[in-house]
Amino acid sequence: MNRIQARFQLAWPGFGLDVDIALPGRGVTVLFGHSGSGKTTLLRCIAGLERPPVGKLSINGDTWQDERTWLPPHRRPLGYVFQEASLFPHLSVLGNLRYGLRRAKTIANGQGVSLEHAIDLLGIGHLLERKPDRLSGGERSRVAIARALAVSPRLLLLDEPLAALDHDRKQEILPYLERLHDELEVPVLYVSHAPDEVARIADHLVVLEDGRALASGPLGETLARLDLPIRLGEDTGVVIDAVVAERDEQWHLVRASFAGGSVWVRDTGMAVGHRARVRILARDVSLAHTHGDDSSILNALLAHVVAVADEAHPALALVRLDVAGTPLIARVTRRSAAHLGLRPGLPIWAQIKAVALIG
Repeated sequence: MNRIQARFQLAWPGFGLDVDIALPGRGVTVLFGHSGSGKTTLLRCIAGLERPPVGKLSINGDTWQDERTWLPPHRRPLGYVFQEASLFPHLSVLGNLRYGLRRAKTIANGQGVSLEHAIDLLGIGHLLERKPDRLSGGERSRVAIARALAVSPRLLLLDEPLAALDHDRKQEILPYLERLHDELEVPVLYVSHAPDEVARIADHLVVLEDGRALASGPLGETLARLDLPIRLGEDTGVVIDAVVAERDEQWHLVRASFAGGSVWVRDTGMAVGHRARVRILARDVSLAHTHGDDSSILNALLAHVVAVADEAHPALALVRLDVAGTPLIARVTRRSAAHLGLRPGLPIWAQIKAVALIG
């Protein structure tokens, strides 16, 4: 059974953790929430670094912890990357990677990640002879992830590995994390409170608040929920899995096709037929009863209103839409919602600027 099942309860002064979740046994699950929501505590329980009074954990059919079983941290076949890379300063990159191999077990039946594969996945082949003090922040993070993979883990835990990096360094490392997403068989639990990281790498999303899981589900569906008390402000929106269907070389655009329609986005060089993620922010979606060709807005999708919910500011509302099975979120003023007569079931055109889409 390809599933991660985790049940933990603990109580500390001023904080308690109480979660019971079932997660996919493959792909990237992001544990998302504000600081203090319990993300790192949950990760430490999974790693065996915390032993709560109530704890059950099984990874793809193997029990690591229950009433009768307790695997200590050093016996749990996992890789753990903390916020700080924590590389050994006296060892080269290759020396750090080989140190991790001391915990590695024989890769059976081709399972796991070899050292060479980890080096290739993270693009660090040219760094092997360097010491950590000669690496950038992004390079250190990549080496730390490669070291965690080199032990051939059955589970990879990443605790905000980009938190200490500036924007440019984050953009440097995110493509490598996307490679992990696309190529790894190993399930990844990734702690983050950054919506851009969630949008680019998550398959499954767990929303935590005050030590409890408010929601757990596929990324697109969970982001589109209006009933969660956690609001993302300007980052509220959805992520759509699409395929590059067409290229317009004259205008440097590509058409990304998905269940329910397609949208034109800026051409970033992806080949036709390539899978792509399109992030559509609620602030970039406008609504209209009719669709005309006399507008600069390039994309228009026929949708139906599913629900209208209050936003943080009393002047605004969030509108959940359904585009032939694909969820979409729009942020409009309550005045506009009243003017358009928005209500569940109403057909409406969702207009999205191509320049606003994040592909």
